[in-house]
Amino acid sequence: MNQRTKGYTLPEAIKKIENYCAYQDRCHKEVVSKLKEMGMIPLAIDTIVGQLIESRFLNEERFAKSFARGKFNIKKWGKKRIVSELQSRNISKYNINTALKEIDDHEYLNTLNDLAKKRLEQLSETNVQKRKKKLADYLLYRGWESHLVYEKLQELIP
Repeated sequence: MNQRTKGYTLPEAIKKIENYCAYQDRCHKEVVSKLKEMGMIPLAIDTIVGQLIESRFLNEERFAKSFARGKFNIKKWGKKRIVSELQSRNISKYNINTALKEIDDHEYLNTLNDLAKKRLEQLSETNVQKRKKKLADYLLYRGWESHLVYEKLQELIP
């Protein structure tokens, strides 16, 4: 099975893609895309992906969990944005729900509170309605649930 496609043999492609997966957790979609970029044929892609799963270089549940933790802790994204991004990467509903369990509810609400207060301090708008709208738009864009955003608006801007 030593087929040449754009200069990669199967073992070379496997080694390269193992390094790609070892650098950070990847989803199947990213790996398949990378293999296509490398010029691999569909049969080789299926073989390589199967081997990566077997050797635990590729694990969608692990990817979803680390993605959710990272985007919440570093980028302060809400659950809606995290879910949307995982869905765009073709992650299963089961893995998405498992990943969301990585986010502590108490910490989630504290983060929303801190984010809202910090953003409110940055707004120079004097009109109360425009101020509320700007804060709401900011939080909704980051993927926070609308009912939580509107509760926070009522609390911070009476």
